[in-house]
Amino acid sequence: MKDSLQPGIKHEFRYRVPVHKTVPALLPESPEFQVMPEVLATGFLVGLIEWTCIQALNPHLDWPREQSVGVHLNLSHEAPTPPGMEVTVRVKLVEVDGRRLVFEVEADDGVDIICRGTHERFIINYDRFMQRVASKREKT
Repeated sequence: MKDSLQPGIKHEFRYRVPVHKTVPALLPESPEFQVMPEVLATGFLVGLIEWTCIQALNPHLDWPREQSVGVHLNLSHEAPTPPGMEVTVRVKLVEVDGRRLVFEVEADDGVDIICRGTHERFIINYDRFMQRVASKREKT
């Protein structure tokens, strides 16, 4: 971690929603999802929030040796966003506690606030993390 990793870091990310990021595309093998409306899926919205936080953090980490992983979400999904609309995600780092990081997040689609909440991430050493993953895989 660099000394610049401090509360107050802000980042904004814009993303135009394609059809393949709507609810029916989330888990194509799910017949229940296939009959749901073509609006931005909450699962993909979570991905946009994580992506925005990663972009906010990378200049303040020894990337790619240091990375961050999501560990907790407390988010609303307040309004539907159809394909073609642009989502703007805004994040602000509000807490740094060692390797634990907390962001305030908000997203809108130009018409409605579609999401608000918090997202917690944890800084990892990529090599050590992948060693743990390999060890876990060997146990199955």
